[in-house]
Amino acid sequence: MNHQKILIVDDDSNICELLNLYLEKDGFDTVIANDGEQAVEFALRYSPDLILLDIMLPKLDGWQVCREIRKTSKTPIIMLTAKGETFDKILGLELGADDYISKPFDTKEVIARIKAVLRRSTDGDKSSEIKEVRYDRLKINLTNYELSVNGKRIDTPPKELELVYHLASNPNRVYTRDQLLDEVWGFDYYGDSRTVDVHIKRLREKLENVSEEWSLKTVWGVGYKFEVK
Repeated sequence: MNHQKILIVDDDSNICELLNLYLEKDGFDTVIANDGEQAVEFALRYSPDLILLDIMLPKLDGWQVCREIRKTSKTPIIMLTAKGETFDKILGLELGADDYISKPFDTKEVIARIKAVLRRSTDGDKSSEIKEVRYDRLKINLTNYELSVNGKRIDTPPKELELVYHLASNPNRVYTRDQLLDEVWGFDYYGDSRTVDVHIKRLREKLENVSEEWSLKTVWGVGYKFEVK
């Protein structure tokens, strides 16, 4: 049995019971929270391996919960969303969610997604080598999630850092938005490529004119690259 702990956050007790039943049958330990404040408290108290987080919650909504948890923790978060809220997908990614599942969902799919996200996050932990790329006046360290420009640490959300690390690790290689969604976010965001644009725009604000030797370039009609002269 794996005994990984899953925090289920939903104000609908039927959904909680259903998820609880399936997850325990699959060998997971579960903790249930029914509102946003409890979710933040339980995330700290129980250090779960993964959080299933509904968006429409009493007290604090899922976005606020995600924001609070991301201040102190990189615990994988899967958002549960009502059908077809595209705006949510983008915001969820921005706030550091790892995946999302639309309701009504199939419990087998939920378990498959949970396992995929957990696998990704533990694969990341296993490689103990330090992951860092350096260029003139720029250092991107993926091991401790630090971006330094001119020797100063710049506060950067995890996904922005992973994105620039991915591009800078493969200098001059052009990536389409879909490739970046797939390789950095690790799942298909239904071709919602605006999220990549938003992240690139924010990275540009941090990295504009830092050095003559490299830049984040848009390749019109294709995607992006980290250009090194």
